[in-house]
Amino acid sequence: FQQRSFIMRGIGSCVLTFVFCLAFHFSTFAADLPAGVIAEELIYTEPPHPQCHASTIAETTDGLVAAWFGGTREGASDVGLWFSRHSKDGRTKPVEVANGKDEEEKQLPCWNPVLFDMPATGERKAELLLFYKVGSSPSTWWGMLLRSSDNGQTWSEPEKLPSGILGPIKDKPVLLKDATLLCPSSTEHAGWQVHIESTKDGGRTWTKTEPLCDGKTQHAIQPTVLQTKAGLQILCRTRKPGQILQATSTNHGATWSKLEPIELVNPNSGIDGVTLTDGRHLLVYNHTQKGRSPLNVAVSTDDGKTWQAAAVLENTPGEYSYPAIIQTANGQVHITY
Repeated sequence: FQQRSFIMRGIGSCVLTFVFCLAFHFSTFAADLPAGVIAEELIYTEPPHPQCHASTIAETTDGLVAAWFGGTREGASDVGLWFSRHSKDGRTKPVEVANGKDEEEKQLPCWNPVLFDMPATGERKAELLLFYKVGSSPSTWWGMLLRSSDNGQTWSEPEKLPSGILGPIKDKPVLLKDATLLCPSSTEHAGWQVHIESTKDGGRTWTKTEPLCDGKTQHAIQPTVLQTKAGLQILCRTRKPGQILQATSTNHGATWSKLEPIELVNPNSGIDGVTLTDGRHLLVYNHTQKGRSPLNVAVSTDDGKTWQAAAVLENTPGEYSYPAIIQTANGQVHITY
């Protein structure tokens, strides 16, 4: 599995950079790129593991950073977290920054890393946070956290999150104006159930909402958070073929409306969205009811009420899944998958 970077000309005046994680693409000429894409770059050319999945991306003061889980296969005991930095000197060779070994050296797989660059607040210095999960399966895993004070060059000892707290389950948190880090999360031990976790001190203490669905009549996981004029919106993966579910909050994520489907289709596959600095929203997802190709970007100009096609990133047979998306300080948008 490989990773590559695309730069795409804008939706309107916005210049977009897409960074993708995918299988078996080693070089692409400009004529072969999706419409609007003007450049691409591999994150690495020599994979350090047979398979990888669930990538995440963030921007630091030193440049972009990315992480993913990799090993023999998803769920294998040798699956760890891998990390690469991208600075003016280029991308660093991927290194394993965490694994699931316990004190007795028994090893369990790692899952779904989520990066977030936490700015300095009050007396606390800025930290790069790397959330992840450890466990034999999504129904039994628990939340973990690494911290870096030097943009990912070195990392703290792993911290186990409090019981019942998993951290952001797949997609990035959002930082609210009151310094609350709002983490979209979900569980799979009693059906698929979405909930929201919050921390005001960089992951040291936590609160969480009740589940937003019962996991029986309605199934949803892996929410992504958008910031709207009215408050917040989450978009969720669901087991029901062809659906993406959404809910809204007008009180900073304390309570949420009923989960309801939006107009876009999706084949029970991971999604991710971002609110741009100009107020528009982008969503990366598979616009199909079956399989994981094509991989698409949609744009909303009315706070997530309606969506229009913006780009087709992949449309050949294969699996193009689990995207992550951010907008960087220069206005560019980066996507990994």
